[in-house]
Amino acid sequence: MGSARAPVVGQITRGTTGTNRLRRVDRWIARHSALRRAPDPLVVDLGYGASGVTALELHARLARTRPDVEVLGLEIDPARVARADAQLTAVRAGATSFAADAKVSFARGGFEVPVPGGRRPAVVRAMNVLRQYSEDDVGGAWQAMASRLAPGGLLVEGTCDELGRVVTWVAVGENAEPRTLTISLRLAGMERPSVAAERLPKALIHRNVPGERVHALLAALDLEWERAAAVSPFGPEHRWRTTLEAVEASGWPLRERARWRLGEVTVPWDAVAPRPQGHGRS
Repeated sequence: MGSARAPVVGQITRGTTGTNRLRRVDRWIARHSALRRAPDPLVVDLGYGASGVTALELHARLARTRPDVEVLGLEIDPARVARADAQLTAVRAGATSFAADAKVSFARGGFEVPVPGGRRPAVVRAMNVLRQYSEDDVGGAWQAMASRLAPGGLLVEGTCDELGRVVTWVAVGENAEPRTLTISLRLAGMERPSVAAERLPKALIHRNVPGERVHALLAALDLEWERAAAVSPFGPEHRWRTTLEAVEASGWPLRERARWRLGEVTVPWDAVAPRPQGHGRS
């Protein structure tokens, strides 16, 4: 399929881009089996925004795990593609901190995820892309992006704040079924974990209300964070681990314990999935 002639699916994002903004999700992807075991480690940075820096940073971080990784940055706005290509020219000239031979390229594209040669990406990262859409649009966007994945591939879709201190994302499989929700927070100076509420993925951001599972999770995190104040002198990481141990003991199915020290918590999607409309409290 010729990507230049294919219809571009989606809307131009606001274009907010910040250096080092997506470090938390990038490091999570770097450890994921979808990348580590991929026969063809192609990763797509979908909707990278006004600057190509996030795609270049993504490559630099993932290359530590997979030196053969390739990153393709896709944007709907042709002007943004041209700007990113100009940045890449500077990279190739050795005028930046990025490796001059970094396997990074940029092209025009949206949710249809056009990739030359019919290749299928191992990972599609789509951060801060769906915020301007409605909740009803999420399923279709997930379906479109996930349909382009390689077998065993992963779609990582989520949101973060401007500095990358509050990040949330959903891991979606190649069948477009969500698998997990991850919340990643900068613990130093954090008042309460529910700061993540304003940065939940579009599928959940309007569900932070009583009776919804994600609201119950954030409430449980806040409650145990307050209770763990007594161990604050041992540092925020110790307080966070104490919080998560208590939340897990109360029945929440927390995953990826080894990453708790990074300010992360991951739960299965069915633990936070939106309840059907009209469903009352359990």
